[in-house]
Amino acid sequence: MDAKERLHQEDLQRLRGFRLLDDDFMTKCFEGSLECIELVLRIVLEKPDLKALEVHTQVFVENLLKRSVRLDIVATDSAGTKYNVEIQRADKGAGRKRARYNASAMDIGILPKGDDFDCLPEVYVIFITENDVLKRGEPVSRIRRRFDNTYETFDDGSHILYVNGAYRGPTPIGKLMHDFSCTNPADMNYDVLAQKVKYFKESKEGVATMCKVMEDMREQSIKEGLAQGMKDTALRMLQAGKYALEEIAAISGLSIEEVQKLSKTPTA
Repeated sequence: MDAKERLHQEDLQRLRGFRLLDDDFMTKCFEGSLECIELVLRIVLEKPDLKALEVHTQVFVENLLKRSVRLDIVATDSAGTKYNVEIQRADKGAGRKRARYNASAMDIGILPKGDDFDCLPEVYVIFITENDVLKRGEPVSRIRRRFDNTYETFDDGSHILYVNGAYRGPTPIGKLMHDFSCTNPADMNYDVLAQKVKYFKESKEGVATMCKVMEDMREQSIKEGLAQGMKDTALRMLQAGKYALEEIAAISGLSIEEVQKLSKTPTA
């Protein structure tokens, strides 16, 4: 077995263990699937009549001056309400300020220039986490702003929800979280999700798609590793203080402009 075939077999083994809690697998399953996102939103929000009109995955919200953000799933329903659904296995990635930042990114990306702020739609940021991140023991925790003195809701249209992926039970949310942690589509409760998982795990076309995703991820990882290695080499040469910028660029593989930028960083 040559190296390429060995990698392919390893990818197939990884694919068998994928769950909807795995970001890249979930992205493919929900890509363009109104049925999948509709099911999740109906159960999490307890809105059985919710109708999804559009769904996008891996949506990049650019901020030219500050930190940009990539949102896992962005959806819109028939009432114009916007939803950001994030899948997080690591507790650190689902922090409270991350939820706040995602909510702000959603707002910035919605309102057209010149529109009144009252035109902002309802926005939901929903984190589905592998563990009980908030340590509350609740299947779903709903967060909204309130007045301190009366606890009356300050209704600004912004909602944050945390879904406890560790929760199990005979309820719809318990069954949904079981499905998100399930590797075998035959063991899943909801047929809409099971059919998507089965397609990407068992059909020829779906398996080929996922193998290509994993191959692209591997190539991207190699590129990022090489880029970091070039940067580290340049930084070491700058710290040595005995090389011209042109020499550093030639040896590290970076451009002179990139070396100049590194030379001005505090770590250089």
